[in-house]
Amino acid sequence: MRNRMIAGNWKMNKTYTEGVVLAQGLAKELADGTGDVDVVVCPPSVDLKGVAEVIEQEKAPFALGAQNVYWEESGAYTGETAPDMLTNIGATYCIIGHSERRGYFHETDEEINKKAKALMAHGIVPISCCGEPLEVREAGKHVEFVVDQIKKDTEGLKIDDPSKYVVAYEPIWAIGTGKTATADDAQEVCGAIRKTLAEIFGKETADGIRVLYGGSAKPNNVAGFLEKEDVDGALVGGASLKADSFAAMVKAAM
Repeated sequence: MRNRMIAGNWKMNKTYTEGVVLAQGLAKELADGTGDVDVVVCPPSVDLKGVAEVIEQEKAPFALGAQNVYWEESGAYTGETAPDMLTNIGATYCIIGHSERRGYFHETDEEINKKAKALMAHGIVPISCCGEPLEVREAGKHVEFVVDQIKKDTEGLKIDDPSKYVVAYEPIWAIGTGKTATADDAQEVCGAIRKTLAEIFGKETADGIRVLYGGSAKPNNVAGFLEKEDVDGALVGGASLKADSFAAMVKAAM
């Protein structure tokens, strides 16, 4: 049985102080608990310590995630963050392969694969993103495109505990555009992702890996996605920047 997951990606938003206030607000909104739903917040790196302290002080029912990582342990990599730096500050999840990283910073599947291996070696759960641009969707090649990403991003990975690896399907054309894939669109691709994971890792493992939907997911549409067999939650962007809207999505998943 897969626990549902609602993860919030704050992207490059919220100063340190603003991040603390948002985390405190979320802790208050979710004070009654989240049931079987795993909740993760992924603030900018400069906000990680402040949010970690809120989680500890408020005994908040959500985990801390980062938005990026580098695969080397240490060294002359100015501006990068090593996996053990994340574990030391309390992060237990990390987003990798987001379309904005792929698009703006030209990250490759090979690099995303290295990041996944480095995170898992340090006990951090990757939230590995995949998704197609509009032209691929319009050409009807979206499933093929995403499956190819999954194969490359998981090459050589060893997954002993399927709860320790998460996939997030985010159609690029639906991120920050106001456009949203339908629940059936999401199921088509998420189902193909799970089938591909089964071919790689075996059915039992694939059945335990959470596959999230992202892309303009909001409180008023998340329930429809969660009704689908292979959609286990959401990776939330803009709606995670307000405590009440993000909490509403968590409660819709409970």
